[in-house]
Amino acid sequence: MVQQPDADARDEAALVRRAQTERAALSELYERYAPRIFTYLYYRIGNAQDAEDLTARVFLRALLNLPQYEPGQVGFGPWLFTIAHNLMANWHRDRGRRPQQPLDTAPTIASESDPTSLVERAEEAEAVRAAVQSLSPARQRLIRLKYVEGLSNREIGVALGKGEGAVKSALFRTLAALRRELERASAGDRR
Repeated sequence: MVQQPDADARDEAALVRRAQTERAALSELYERYAPRIFTYLYYRIGNAQDAEDLTARVFLRALLNLPQYEPGQVGFGPWLFTIAHNLMANWHRDRGRRPQQPLDTAPTIASESDPTSLVERAEEAEAVRAAVQSLSPARQRLIRLKYVEGLSNREIGVALGKGEGAVKSALFRTLAALRRELERASAGDRR
């Protein structure tokens, strides 16, 4: 059974086809994806200026390769994230260091003004950050793509070169490992 692409995918494909000949459409794609690409790179690099530079390089590479891009093969978003990942890997290799962005630098947003609730939320957020940091880099990346970038399992699969089922399974195992780590840390706090 052949699945029909949803309306968003059709609209995006049409926009990409227009961008191959019209600069205004390319600008619209940039506005749509630049914040997500920047966020993805920033969390992996930890430096806003370098993330901005790499974001610009992602879109330059996309612009140069746009004439060869086929909208029906891979979604534009996953294609951009693949470019971003490859540029980031080159960036890290050139600098000879392992990529790690401490999650404790991520902002926390409190919706309540009660000081007790704020402290409890901050403690919970710190426990989650510590548990995520205890995971392997591959599992941390999976969590970032799913919950920070908001990519679908299919988009993650394209970015990682895996099937959607493999991504779903890896997410399940990753969340189970995260839950075990949180339970272990919570049991240690009660002693």
